Amino acid sequence: MTTSENLIDDGRHDFDFLVGTWKVEHRKLAAMADPHCTEWVEFEGVQWLRPTLGGLANVDNLTVEKMPNGTRFEGMSLRLFNPETREWNIHWASTAAPGHLDPPVTGRWTGTHGVFHGTDTVNGTPIEVRFDWNVFDADTAQWEQAFSFDGGQTWVHNWRMSFTRISRAAEAGV
Repeated sequence: MTTSENLIDDGRHDFDFLVGTWKVEHRKLAAMADPHCTEWVEFEGVQWLRPTLGGLANVDNLTVEKMPNGTRFEGMSLRLFNPETREWNIHWASTAAPGHLDPPVTGRWTGTHGVFHGTDTVNGTPIEVRFDWNVFDADTAQWEQAFSFDGGQTWVHNWRMSFTRISRAAEAGV
């Protein structure tokens, strides 16, 4: 990144804290599409993130070698920054739904907290989706996902990822 890119303070550097490689502790509902599920599963993974397009985008990759059901899981986010609206669009794809890119969630950061909203469909039912990001310090952060099955009146938190930095560099071979 050049010095002039670092001086741009329109929001394009909001996710720079996440550049590098992270240990990720997951806690998620066993059946995220069931608003009445109360069974939580826990597992660990590794994620790396690297910026691209001069800070206007970034890509991450999450790998879980062993999910609670014994399978390997891989997912990726593509985040795109719009300097006109000063908002991020976050897209998700994973091995759980090959060939599918989830509809984006859109939002922005206020200090160390980012909130992003979108719509999706789960099992044929339209839902609202919310991502909450919190940065605690240079080496710890948290992401949480919630679904609303009633148009945003109530929210069911269904996945939390707690990040602890491993390295400031993305994994080799990227």
